[in-house]
Amino acid sequence: MALWGGRFTQGPDQRFKDFNDSLKFDYRMAIEDIDGSVGWAKALCEVGVLTEKECADLQQALKDLKEEVSKDLHAVAVAGDEDIHSYVERRLIEKVGDLGKKLHTGRSRNDQVALDLKLWCRGAVDEILKAINHLQLTLLDCAKRHEGDIFPGYTHLQRAQPVTFSHFLMAYAQMFERDYARLENARELMNVCPLGSAALAGTAYKIDREELAKSLGFSGPTRNSLDAVSDRDHVLELLSCASISMIHLSRFAEDLIIYNSGEANFIELSDKVTSGSSLMPQKKNPDALELIRGKCGRVVGALSGMLVTVKALPLAYDKDLQEDKERLFDAIDTWHDCLYMAALVLEDLKLNKTNAIKAAKGGYSNATELADYLVSKGVPFREAHSIVGRTVLYAIQKGKALEDLSVDEFEQFNNVIGGDVYEALELSNIIKKRDVIGGVAFNQTTAEIEALTAKVKARM
Repeated sequence: MALWGGRFTQGPDQRFKDFNDSLKFDYRMAIEDIDGSVGWAKALCEVGVLTEKECADLQQALKDLKEEVSKDLHAVAVAGDEDIHSYVERRLIEKVGDLGKKLHTGRSRNDQVALDLKLWCRGAVDEILKAINHLQLTLLDCAKRHEGDIFPGYTHLQRAQPVTFSHFLMAYAQMFERDYARLENARELMNVCPLGSAALAGTAYKIDREELAKSLGFSGPTRNSLDAVSDRDHVLELLSCASISMIHLSRFAEDLIIYNSGEANFIELSDKVTSGSSLMPQKKNPDALELIRGKCGRVVGALSGMLVTVKALPLAYDKDLQEDKERLFDAIDTWHDCLYMAALVLEDLKLNKTNAIKAAKGGYSNATELADYLVSKGVPFREAHSIVGRTVLYAIQKGKALEDLSVDEFEQFNNVIGGDVYEALELSNIIKKRDVIGGVAFNQTTAEIEALTAKVKARM
Protein backbone atom coordinates (compact mmCIF):
# COMPACT_ATOMS: atom_id res chain seq x y z
CA MET A 1 0.00 0.00 0.00
CA ALA A 2 1.24 3.49 -0.81
CA LEU A 3 2.34 5.74 2.05
CA TRP A 4 -0.59 8.02 1.23
CA GLY A 5 -3.24 5.34 0.51
CA GLY A 6 -5.62 5.99 3.42
CA ARG A 7 -7.37 8.87 1.71
CA PHE A 8 -8.14 6.85 -1.43
CA THR A 9 -10.82 4.23 -2.13
CA GLN A 10 -8.96 2.57 -4.98
CA GLY A 11 -5.40 2.16 -6.11
CA PRO A 12 -3.74 4.11 -8.92
CA ASP A 13 -4.01 3.06 -12.52
CA GLN A 14 -0.91 1.09 -13.46
CA ARG A 15 -0.16 3.59 -16.23
CA PHE A 16 -0.19 6.43 -13.70
CA LYS A 17 1.93 4.39 -11.30
CA ASP A 18 4.55 3.81 -13.99
CA PHE A 19 4.44 7.52 -14.84
CA ASN A 20 4.59 8.67 -11.21
CA ASP A 21 7.00 6.29 -9.51
CA SER A 22 10.59 7.44 -9.14
CA LEU A 23 12.39 4.46 -7.57
CA LYS A 24 13.88 3.56 -10.94
CA PHE A 25 16.17 6.58 -10.62
CA ASP A 26 16.00 7.86 -7.03
CA TYR A 27 17.29 4.49 -5.79
CA ARG A 28 20.66 6.19 -6.09
CA MET A 29 19.83 8.10 -2.91
CA ALA A 30 19.25 4.94 -0.86
CA ILE A 31 22.32 5.43 1.35
CA GLU A 32 21.45 9.09 1.88
CA ASP A 33 17.86 8.22 2.78
CA ILE A 34 19.06 5.70 5.34
CA ASP A 35 21.62 8.10 6.83
CA GLY A 36 18.93 10.78 7.14
CA SER A 37 16.61 8.29 8.82
CA VAL A 38 19.28 7.41 11.37
CA GLY A 39 19.59 11.09 12.25
CA TRP A 40 15.82 11.52 12.42
CA ALA A 41 15.45 8.51 14.77
CA LYS A 42 17.90 10.11 17.17
CA ALA A 43 16.05 13.44 16.96
CA LEU A 44 12.70 11.73 17.72
CA CYS A 45 14.26 9.96 20.68
CA GLU A 46 15.47 13.27 22.10
CA VAL A 47 11.90 14.67 22.09
CA GLY A 48 10.38 11.51 23.59
CA VAL A 49 8.62 10.10 20.52
CA LEU A 50 10.92 7.08 20.65
CA THR A 51 12.39 5.33 23.69
CA GLU A 52 16.12 4.75 23.87
CA LYS A 53 15.55 1.06 23.03
CA GLU A 54 13.26 1.85 20.11
CA CYS A 55 15.81 4.29 18.76
CA ALA A 56 18.61 1.76 19.13
CA ASP A 57 16.54 -0.95 17.41
CA LEU A 58 15.65 1.35 14.53
CA GLN A 59 19.21 2.54 14.09
CA GLN A 60 20.52 -1.02 14.10
CA ALA A 61 17.93 -2.07 11.54
CA LEU A 62 18.87 0.91 9.39
CA LYS A 63 22.54 0.02 9.70
CA ASP A 64 21.80 -3.53 8.58
CA LEU A 65 19.72 -2.23 5.67
CA LYS A 66 22.54 0.09 4.65
CA GLU A 67 24.95 -2.83 4.49
CA GLU A 68 22.52 -4.81 2.35
CA VAL A 69 21.85 -1.91 0.00
CA SER A 70 25.56 -1.11 -0.34
CA LYS A 71 26.22 -4.62 -1.67
CA ASP A 72 23.74 -4.28 -4.54
CA LEU A 73 22.38 -0.78 -4.99
CA HIS A 74 20.87 -1.57 -8.40
CA ALA A 75 18.64 -4.22 -6.86
CA VAL A 76 16.77 -1.42 -5.08
CA ALA A 77 15.77 0.08 -8.44
CA VAL A 78 13.60 -2.92 -9.36
CA ALA A 79 12.01 -3.49 -5.95
CA GLY A 80 8.64 -2.11 -7.14
CA ASP A 81 8.17 0.61 -4.53
CA GLU A 82 6.94 4.12 -5.36
CA ASP A 83 10.17 5.85 -4.39
CA ILE A 84 13.26 5.41 -2.27
CA HIS A 85 11.47 6.63 0.87
CA SER A 86 8.75 4.00 0.45
CA TYR A 87 11.39 1.34 -0.13
CA VAL A 88 13.36 2.17 3.02
CA GLU A 89 10.20 2.37 5.15
CA ARG A 90 8.88 -0.95 3.83
CA ARG A 91 12.17 -2.73 4.43
CA LEU A 92 12.42 -1.21 7.90
CA ILE A 93 8.95 -2.46 8.81
CA GLU A 94 9.94 -5.91 7.56
CA LYS A 95 12.86 -5.84 10.00
CA VAL A 96 11.29 -4.31 13.16
CA GLY A 97 7.53 -4.55 12.60
CA ASP A 98 5.23 -1.73 13.68
CA LEU A 99 8.14 0.14 15.25
CA GLY A 100 9.23 0.99 11.72
CA LYS A 101 5.97 2.89 11.22
CA LYS A 102 6.90 5.35 13.97
CA LEU A 103 9.99 6.71 12.23
CA HIS A 104 8.08 9.00 9.87
CA THR A 105 6.53 10.91 12.77
CA GLY A 106 6.89 14.66 12.21
CA ARG A 107 8.64 14.14 8.88
CA SER A 108 7.42 14.55 5.30
CA ARG A 109 8.72 13.14 2.08
CA ASN A 110 9.16 16.79 1.11
CA ASP A 111 11.89 17.52 3.63
CA GLN A 112 13.12 13.94 3.34
CA VAL A 113 13.83 14.18 -0.39
CA ALA A 114 15.29 17.66 0.05
CA LEU A 115 17.70 16.19 2.59
CA ASP A 116 18.54 13.11 0.51
CA LEU A 117 19.31 15.20 -2.54
CA LYS A 118 21.53 17.61 -0.62
CA LEU A 119 23.43 14.71 0.90
CA TRP A 120 23.82 13.15 -2.54
CA CYS A 121 24.96 16.44 -4.08
CA ARG A 122 27.46 16.95 -1.28
CA GLY A 123 28.95 13.52 -1.91
CA ALA A 124 28.98 14.13 -5.65
CA VAL A 125 30.88 17.38 -5.17
CA ASP A 126 33.55 15.57 -3.18
CA GLU A 127 34.00 12.99 -5.96
CA ILE A 128 34.14 15.63 -8.69
CA LEU A 129 36.72 17.63 -6.73
CA LYS A 130 38.91 14.51 -6.71
CA ALA A 131 38.42 14.12 -10.46
CA ILE A 132 39.40 17.74 -11.12
CA ASN A 133 42.49 17.33 -8.93
CA HIS A 134 43.45 14.21 -10.88
CA LEU A 135 43.06 15.99 -14.22
CA GLN A 136 45.04 18.98 -13.03
CA LEU A 137 47.92 16.80 -11.84
CA THR A 138 47.94 15.04 -15.21
CA LEU A 139 48.00 18.41 -16.98
CA LEU A 140 50.80 19.60 -14.72
CA ASP A 141 52.85 16.45 -15.32
CA CYS A 142 52.45 16.87 -19.07
CA ALA A 143 53.33 20.56 -18.84
CA LYS A 144 56.45 19.73 -16.84
CA ARG A 145 57.55 17.21 -19.49
CA HIS A 146 57.27 19.87 -22.16
CA GLU A 147 58.82 22.88 -20.44
CA GLY A 148 60.62 24.92 -23.09
CA ASP A 149 58.97 23.24 -26.06
CA ILE A 150 57.97 26.02 -28.45
CA PHE A 151 54.43 25.91 -29.79
CA PRO A 152 52.35 28.20 -32.03
CA GLY A 153 49.90 30.48 -30.25
CA TYR A 154 46.67 31.38 -32.00
CA THR A 155 43.97 34.02 -32.11
CA HIS A 156 41.06 33.66 -34.54
CA LEU A 157 42.64 30.27 -35.41
CA GLN A 158 45.43 32.25 -37.07
CA ARG A 159 49.02 31.95 -35.92
CA ALA A 160 49.62 34.91 -33.66
CA GLN A 161 52.69 34.69 -31.38
CA PRO A 162 54.95 31.88 -30.23
CA VAL A 163 54.18 30.28 -26.87
CA THR A 164 55.20 26.98 -25.31
CA PHE A 165 53.22 23.76 -25.15
CA SER A 166 53.49 23.97 -21.35
CA HIS A 167 51.95 27.43 -21.37
CA PHE A 168 49.09 26.13 -23.52
CA LEU A 169 48.43 23.27 -21.08
CA MET A 170 48.60 25.59 -18.09
CA ALA A 171 45.82 27.72 -19.58
CA TYR A 172 43.50 24.75 -19.08
CA ALA A 173 44.95 23.99 -15.66
CA GLN A 174 43.84 27.49 -14.63
CA MET A 175 40.35 26.94 -16.06
CA PHE A 176 39.96 23.77 -14.02
CA GLU A 177 41.27 25.59 -10.96
CA ARG A 178 38.32 27.98 -11.28
CA ASP A 179 36.02 24.98 -11.67
CA TYR A 180 37.40 23.63 -8.40
CA ALA A 181 36.81 26.94 -6.62
CA ARG A 182 33.24 27.16 -7.95
CA LEU A 183 32.50 23.68 -6.65
CA GLU A 184 33.90 24.47 -3.23
CA ASN A 185 31.64 27.51 -3.07
CA ALA A 186 28.64 25.48 -4.22
CA ARG A 187 29.30 22.91 -1.50
CA GLU A 188 29.44 25.60 1.15
CA LEU A 189 26.15 27.15 0.00
CA MET A 190 24.28 23.83 -0.10
CA ASN A 191 25.54 22.67 3.28
CA VAL A 192 22.41 23.58 5.29
CA CYS A 193 19.98 20.95 6.51
CA PRO A 194 16.30 21.00 5.43
CA LEU A 195 15.20 18.10 7.67
CA GLY A 196 12.66 19.29 10.20
CA SER A 197 10.86 21.49 7.68
CA ALA A 198 8.25 18.73 7.24
CA ALA A 199 5.81 19.21 4.35
CA LEU A 200 6.06 23.01 4.20
CA ALA A 201 5.41 24.58 7.62
CA GLY A 202 7.97 22.92 9.87
CA THR A 203 7.63 19.89 12.12
CA ALA A 204 5.21 20.01 15.06
CA TYR A 205 7.75 18.32 17.34
CA LYS A 206 10.36 20.24 19.31
CA ILE A 207 13.27 18.92 17.30
CA ASP A 208 16.64 20.54 17.95
CA ARG A 209 17.36 21.32 14.32
CA GLU A 210 20.79 22.76 15.07
CA GLU A 211 21.86 19.48 16.63
CA LEU A 212 20.15 17.46 13.90
CA ALA A 213 22.01 19.42 11.22
CA LYS A 214 25.30 18.94 13.02
CA SER A 215 24.74 15.18 13.35
CA LEU A 216 24.32 14.95 9.56
CA GLY A 217 27.45 16.97 8.85
CA PHE A 218 25.76 20.25 7.90
CA SER A 219 26.89 23.70 8.98
CA GLY A 220 23.38 24.45 10.28
CA PRO A 221 19.66 24.18 9.53
CA THR A 222 17.71 25.97 6.82
CA ARG A 223 15.85 29.07 8.06
CA ASN A 224 12.55 28.92 6.20
CA SER A 225 10.50 25.76 5.81
CA LEU A 226 8.73 26.88 2.62
CA ASP A 227 12.06 27.57 0.96
CA ALA A 228 13.73 24.46 2.38
CA VAL A 229 11.38 21.91 0.80
CA SER A 230 11.21 23.62 -2.59
CA ASP A 231 14.80 24.86 -2.90
CA ARG A 232 16.74 23.31 -5.76
CA ASP A 233 19.35 26.04 -6.04
CA HIS A 234 22.01 23.49 -5.18
CA VAL A 235 20.94 21.39 -8.18
CA LEU A 236 21.03 24.43 -10.46
CA GLU A 237 24.38 25.52 -9.11
CA LEU A 238 25.89 22.06 -9.42
CA LEU A 239 24.60 21.79 -12.99
CA SER A 240 25.97 25.26 -13.69
CA CYS A 241 29.38 24.23 -12.36
CA ALA A 242 29.19 21.10 -14.47
CA SER A 243 28.22 23.05 -17.59
CA ILE A 244 31.04 25.58 -17.25
CA SER A 245 33.57 22.84 -16.61
CA MET A 246 32.27 20.76 -19.53
CA ILE A 247 32.67 23.83 -21.75
CA HIS A 248 36.30 23.97 -20.63
CA LEU A 249 36.66 20.27 -21.41
CA SER A 250 35.01 20.77 -24.79
CA ARG A 251 37.40 23.61 -25.69
CA PHE A 252 40.32 21.44 -24.58
CA ALA A 253 39.04 18.57 -26.72
CA GLU A 254 38.60 20.82 -29.74
CA ASP A 255 42.12 22.22 -29.46
CA LEU A 256 43.65 18.76 -29.28
CA ILE A 257 41.48 17.49 -32.13
CA ILE A 258 42.80 20.33 -34.32
CA TYR A 259 46.39 19.83 -33.21
CA ASN A 260 46.10 16.08 -33.81
CA SER A 261 44.75 16.54 -37.35
CA GLY A 262 46.85 15.64 -40.36
CA GLU A 263 46.87 19.29 -41.38
CA ALA A 264 48.48 20.42 -38.12
CA ASN A 265 50.20 17.25 -36.88
CA PHE A 266 51.47 18.95 -33.73
CA ILE A 267 50.51 16.09 -31.42
CA GLU A 268 49.78 12.38 -31.66
CA LEU A 269 47.11 10.74 -29.52
CA SER A 270 47.68 7.35 -27.97
CA ASP A 271 46.12 4.20 -29.40
CA LYS A 272 44.42 3.86 -25.98
CA VAL A 273 42.06 6.78 -26.66
CA THR A 274 41.52 6.51 -30.40
CA SER A 275 39.72 4.13 -32.71
CA GLY A 276 39.79 3.12 -36.36
CA SER A 277 37.42 3.02 -39.27
CA SER A 278 35.48 -0.05 -40.36
CA LEU A 279 36.18 0.89 -43.98
CA MET A 280 39.39 2.94 -44.09
CA PRO A 281 42.33 1.02 -42.60
CA GLN A 282 44.55 4.08 -42.26
CA LYS A 283 42.23 6.04 -39.97
CA LYS A 284 43.01 6.83 -36.34
CA ASN A 285 40.12 8.84 -35.01
CA PRO A 286 40.17 11.04 -31.86
CA ASP A 287 36.96 9.49 -30.53
CA ALA A 288 37.64 10.14 -26.84
CA LEU A 289 38.00 13.85 -27.48
CA GLU A 290 35.04 13.98 -29.84
CA LEU A 291 32.85 12.30 -27.24
CA ILE A 292 33.96 14.79 -24.57
CA ARG A 293 33.11 17.60 -26.98
CA GLY A 294 29.74 16.04 -27.76
CA LYS A 295 28.79 15.29 -24.16
CA CYS A 296 29.15 18.97 -23.29
CA GLY A 297 25.77 19.58 -24.95
CA ARG A 298 24.22 16.85 -22.84
CA VAL A 299 25.30 18.52 -19.60
CA VAL A 300 24.41 22.05 -20.70
CA GLY A 301 21.02 20.66 -21.77
CA ALA A 302 20.47 19.31 -18.27
CA LEU A 303 21.05 22.78 -16.82
CA SER A 304 18.71 24.35 -19.36
CA GLY A 305 16.01 21.80 -18.61
CA MET A 306 16.28 22.30 -14.86
CA LEU A 307 16.10 26.09 -15.19
CA VAL A 308 12.87 25.74 -17.14
CA THR A 309 11.48 23.26 -14.59
CA VAL A 310 11.85 25.64 -11.66
CA LYS A 311 10.90 28.78 -13.56
CA ALA A 312 7.63 30.22 -12.15
CA LEU A 313 7.18 27.19 -9.87
CA PRO A 314 4.92 28.22 -6.96
CA LEU A 315 5.84 27.55 -3.33
CA ALA A 316 6.22 25.14 -1.76
CA TYR A 317 6.78 21.60 -3.05
CA ASP A 318 5.43 20.56 -6.47
CA LYS A 319 5.85 17.20 -8.16
CA ASP A 320 7.65 18.99 -11.00
CA LEU A 321 10.68 18.85 -8.72
CA GLN A 322 10.86 15.08 -9.21
CA GLU A 323 12.32 15.97 -12.60
CA ASP A 324 15.52 17.23 -10.97
CA LYS A 325 17.17 13.88 -10.35
CA GLU A 326 17.48 12.10 -13.68
CA ARG A 327 19.14 15.02 -15.42
CA LEU A 328 21.32 15.75 -12.37
CA PHE A 329 22.50 12.17 -11.99
CA ASP A 330 23.24 11.87 -15.70
CA ALA A 331 25.06 15.22 -15.86
CA ILE A 332 27.27 14.45 -12.86
CA ASP A 333 28.10 10.97 -14.20
CA THR A 334 28.96 12.47 -17.58
CA TRP A 335 31.11 15.23 -16.09
CA HIS A 336 32.94 12.77 -13.85
CA ASP A 337 33.69 10.40 -16.75
CA CYS A 338 34.84 13.22 -19.04
CA LEU A 339 37.27 14.58 -16.44
CA TYR A 340 38.95 11.19 -16.12
CA MET A 341 38.90 10.60 -19.87
CA ALA A 342 40.60 13.95 -20.49
CA ALA A 343 43.33 12.89 -18.07
CA LEU A 344 43.72 9.57 -19.88
CA VAL A 345 44.15 11.40 -23.20
CA LEU A 346 47.06 13.35 -21.73
CA GLU A 347 48.91 10.39 -20.24
CA ASP A 348 50.58 9.17 -23.45
CA LEU A 349 50.14 12.24 -25.64
CA LYS A 350 53.17 12.88 -27.87
CA LEU A 351 54.30 16.30 -29.07
CA ASN A 352 55.69 16.64 -32.59
CA LYS A 353 58.26 19.27 -31.70
CA THR A 354 59.55 19.73 -35.24
CA ASN A 355 56.15 20.56 -36.68
CA ALA A 356 55.25 22.75 -33.70
CA ILE A 357 58.38 24.87 -34.07
CA LYS A 358 57.91 25.09 -37.83
CA ALA A 359 54.35 26.34 -37.31
CA ALA A 360 55.49 28.80 -34.64
CA LYS A 361 58.00 30.23 -37.09
CA GLY A 362 55.43 30.41 -39.86
CA GLY A 363 52.63 32.90 -40.12
CA TYR A 364 54.95 35.80 -39.22
CA SER A 365 54.33 35.25 -35.51
CA ASN A 366 57.43 37.33 -34.75
CA ALA A 367 55.96 40.43 -36.43
CA THR A 368 54.97 41.98 -33.10
CA GLU A 369 58.55 41.58 -31.98
CA LEU A 370 59.78 43.49 -35.02
CA ALA A 371 57.43 46.33 -34.07
CA ASP A 372 58.80 46.30 -30.51
CA TYR A 373 62.32 46.33 -31.95
CA LEU A 374 61.49 49.50 -33.89
CA VAL A 375 60.01 51.06 -30.74
CA SER A 376 63.29 50.32 -28.95
CA LYS A 377 64.98 52.35 -31.71
CA GLY A 378 62.73 55.34 -31.04
CA VAL A 379 59.99 54.72 -33.60
CA PRO A 380 56.46 55.43 -32.21
CA PHE A 381 54.49 52.19 -31.91
CA ARG A 382 51.67 53.17 -34.27
CA GLU A 383 54.23 54.03 -36.94
CA ALA A 384 56.18 50.86 -36.18
CA HIS A 385 52.98 48.84 -36.59
CA SER A 386 52.50 50.27 -40.08
CA ILE A 387 56.13 49.66 -41.04
CA VAL A 388 55.96 46.03 -39.97
CA GLY A 389 52.69 45.54 -41.82
CA ARG A 390 54.34 46.67 -45.06
CA THR A 391 57.39 44.54 -44.31
CA VAL A 392 55.23 41.44 -43.79
CA LEU A 393 53.43 42.12 -47.08
CA TYR A 394 56.80 42.33 -48.83
CA ALA A 395 57.98 39.09 -47.19
CA ILE A 396 54.79 37.30 -48.26
CA GLN A 397 55.30 38.45 -51.85
CA LYS A 398 58.90 37.19 -51.75
CA GLY A 399 57.90 33.93 -50.07
CA LYS A 400 60.26 34.56 -47.16
CA ALA A 401 60.02 34.57 -43.37
CA LEU A 402 60.85 37.86 -41.64
CA GLU A 403 64.06 36.46 -40.23
CA ASP A 404 65.14 35.45 -43.76
CA LEU A 405 65.06 39.01 -45.06
CA SER A 406 68.43 40.72 -45.44
CA VAL A 407 69.32 43.95 -43.63
CA ASP A 408 69.18 45.73 -46.98
CA GLU A 409 65.63 44.51 -47.47
CA PHE A 410 64.65 45.64 -43.95
CA GLU A 411 66.18 49.06 -44.56
CA GLN A 412 63.77 49.63 -47.44
CA PHE A 413 61.10 50.13 -44.77
CA ASN A 414 63.15 51.86 -42.07
CA ASN A 415 66.87 52.49 -41.90
CA VAL A 416 67.10 52.08 -38.10
CA ILE A 417 66.95 48.31 -38.60
CA GLY A 418 70.36 46.72 -38.22
CA GLY A 419 71.96 43.33 -37.81
CA ASP A 420 70.75 43.04 -34.23
CA VAL A 421 67.21 42.53 -35.55
CA TYR A 422 67.79 38.81 -36.05
CA GLU A 423 68.38 38.20 -32.36
CA ALA A 424 65.14 40.04 -31.60
CA LEU A 425 63.24 37.83 -34.07
CA GLU A 426 64.51 34.55 -32.59
CA LEU A 427 61.55 32.61 -31.12
CA SER A 428 63.23 31.68 -27.84
CA ASN A 429 64.19 35.31 -27.25
CA ILE A 430 60.65 36.43 -28.03
CA ILE A 431 59.36 34.02 -25.37
CA LYS A 432 61.99 35.04 -22.79
CA LYS A 433 60.96 38.69 -23.10
CA ARG A 434 57.40 37.93 -21.91
CA ASP A 435 58.73 37.75 -18.37
CA VAL A 436 55.72 38.95 -16.38
CA ILE A 437 53.38 37.09 -14.07
CA GLY A 438 51.21 34.93 -16.30
CA GLY A 439 53.49 35.51 -19.28
CA VAL A 440 54.93 32.86 -21.57
CA ALA A 441 58.57 33.25 -20.44
CA PHE A 442 60.12 29.89 -19.57
CA ASN A 443 60.83 30.83 -15.94
CA GLN A 444 57.29 32.17 -15.48
CA THR A 445 55.75 28.92 -16.75
CA THR A 446 58.03 26.88 -14.51
CA ALA A 447 57.01 28.96 -11.49
CA GLU A 448 53.35 28.58 -12.43
CA ILE A 449 53.68 24.79 -12.72
CA GLU A 450 55.43 24.54 -9.37
CA ALA A 451 52.94 26.78 -7.56
CA LEU A 452 49.83 25.05 -8.88
CA THR A 453 51.32 21.58 -8.33
CA ALA A 454 51.95 22.41 -4.68
CA LYS A 455 48.41 23.77 -4.31
CA VAL A 456 46.75 20.74 -5.91
CA LYS A 457 48.82 18.20 -3.94
CA ALA A 458 48.12 20.03 -0.68
CA ARG A 459 44.37 19.46 -0.99
CA MET A 460 44.54 15.76 -1.87
